[in-house]
Amino acid sequence: MAKLKIIAGFLLFLFVISTAWQIASCEFANYELKDDLKDVAAMGGSRLGLLAQSSDDDLRDTVIHRAAGYGIHLGRNQIQVQRAGTEENPRVFLEVKYRARIVFPGASLVFHFKTASE
Repeated sequence: MAKLKIIAGFLLFLFVISTAWQIASCEFANYELKDDLKDVAAMGGSRLGLLAQSSDDDLRDTVIHRAAGYGIHLGRNQIQVQRAGTEENPRVFLEVKYRARIVFPGASLVFHFKTASE
């Protein structure tokens, strides 16, 4: 009977560790994506006068590529691009909405993330 309790406790411990690991990795990937969104929004070759201002589609492609590096799969419709400022001092705001799935044995949870380049 004691061996059964030890095995059950060990399995419960593994379940908790696995779940915590999956949640932590999703949160870390979201944090990294938010940092990249700030970089992409700040990247404005037009501020230096060297490059033309990136189009909305170019910005979306860059965000999709960087998110894929963190295991986040995005579609173009999940990325919103807003522009503000003047031609001399353009400002770009990016917002991404996506879901991440945490899988358990026999069940799963879906986390909704909304990340912006503020």
